[in-house]
Parts: sequence; structure tokens; C-alpha cells
Amino acid sequence: MSELPESPKKSNGGYVAVIIILLLMLGVMAYLWSSKNAQLNQCENDNKSLNADMQGMNEMMSGYVGGMTNDIKTDFKNMLSTYDALLEKDATQADSINQQKAQIQELLEKVERGNMSARQLFSARKEIETMKGIMRGYIVQIDSLNTLNLQLTNDLENTNTQLTATTTERDQYKTEAEANAEQVKKGSRLQAYGFSSGGLKMKLNNTTTETTKARNTVQIKSSFTISENPIAPAGTKMVYLQVITPEGKTLQSSSSNVVDIEGGSVAYSDKKSIDYQNQMIDMSIYYRLNGEELSKGNYKVNIYCQGQKIGTDSFTLK
Repeated sequence: MSELPESPKKSNGGYVAVIIILLLMLGVMAYLWSSKNAQLNQCENDNKSLNADMQGMNEMMSGYVGGMTNDIKTDFKNMLSTYDALLEKDATQADSINQQKAQIQELLEKVERGNMSARQLFSARKEIETMKGIMRGYIVQIDSLNTLNLQLTNDLENTNTQLTATTTERDQYKTEAEANAEQVKKGSRLQAYGFSSGGLKMKLNNTTTETTKARNTVQIKSSFTISENPIAPAGTKMVYLQVITPEGKTLQSSSSNVVDIEGGSVAYSDKKSIDYQNQMIDMSIYYRLNGEELSKGNYKVNIYCQGQKIGTDSFTLK
């Protein structure tokens, strides 16, 4: 027995159900679209209303906005001038200060173009207050540095004053010390006195005796006494004899016979070492002519010791 075919009524019922579902979904979507479109229209209307209100407010506040614009321009320009003054005081903050100046300049240019609304101007006013706070920080920092520099300058000036006073005292002490040293030096200078100077001639027994004849003189002798001086340094001392001819020439056995004295150096005729123990000492220094002929006239004798001239004498040969 063969199977019966599926009923057409059952198949058509499935299609109808699907169509109904699709129609319901389309209705829901149409409702949602209509609702959103209504909301969008409402937003557009509200926006138009707000713009109209804003326009009316700007027109109503146009006089006030103009005054506020001028105030903002003045504030920005004053801030730029203040930053320029701060840079002159302290250039170490130049990078950050120049950044602030660039931001202020940019806002100032926007304001000067004159197309800013009241709301934008109020926003610019708030930015001004923020920038003023930053600027005050720079002012406090730089002023504190300048105050510190001023304090350092004052301290340096005080130190220089004290140094000057100390230098003056030092120089005064130095002058006094030098004066005392000079007095001690003068006090410690030796003196030669009791001179007996002249020519010596050779006798037949190869001894010498005094002579006043220039042609007979073979030696020149100068005898004297070195004074007692308790503050002079004791020890070995070299005493120099200088004999000057009537022509002004110093008699020398060698051209190297030169000694340093105060103010320069002098040639000497001969020298002798003594052991000075602060007591007076008698001594004689001889100069041998070695065949040198002497001229007639007056001869001068100078005695030097410790770089100083300590005595003078003279004699005459005929």
C-alpha cells in the first residue's frame, strides 16, 4: 500500500509564520528609526535654539565683551613685559619662560583677531589666571636668586672691607717690622775707627817701614779697630780694603776683585778674614804693589764689611 503525499496546507502555514515574523521585525525597526529620527530632529532644534540664544547673548554682551577683550590684551601684554624683565634679571630660565611667552603670544593673536565669543573670552581669562600663577612662581624664584646674589655681594663687600682692613694692618705691621729691622740693621753695623793708613817701603834687611814717597812705596797698609757691638752677629767675617788713587782708580791685584754692597758693587784692593765675637778687634790689611808705580797725590781708603761701608781714611804720597 503506497504512502500518501504531505499535505499542502501544512507547508503553506510555515511560510506564513516566517512572513509574519519578518513583518513584526520590520515594524519594530520602523518604530526605532522613527523614534531616533524624532530625537535627532529634537537635538537639531535644541542646537538651533542654543545657537540663537548664544548669538543673542553675544549681541547682548557685545559691549562687555569689547571691554573684556581690551583687558585681556592688556593682561597678555603686561605679562610679556614682565617675562622680558625676568629674562634680563636671570637668563637661566630662558627656555621655560620663552615657552610661556610663545603661548601668551598665540592667545594674544587670537584675541586681537576679534572673532572670539564671550565663552572663548571667559576661557582665555581663566588661562590668564593660570599663567599668572606660573609667572608669580618665576618671579618668586628669580627674586630669591637675586636676593641671594645681593646677599652674596654684600658678604663679598664685607669680606673685601675686612680684607682691606687686614691688609692695611698687615702693611702697617710690615712697615713697622721693616723699620725695626732697619733699626736693628743700623744698630748691628760694625764701625772701623782709629785709622793709620799709608805707604810702606822695603828696607835693606827685607823689612818694611812707613814712607810718604810714592816712588819708594811697595805696599799700602791700613790699620784700624773694629768696634765692639753686642747685637751684631758673631762669627767669621770678611773685611775688604779699597784704595783709590788720585786719578780715581781702585788699586786691584785682579780685575775679579769685586764685592757686592748696598746699592751695587765695588772693586776692592785686598781683603782679610776675621773671627768677630762682638768684641773690638785691631787689624791691618796690606795691598802689595808688585812693581806697580804710584803717582803723587791724595789717596782714599774705604773699609767694607757685611755689604756696608764701615770706615774711611786717606793719606798722601809725595
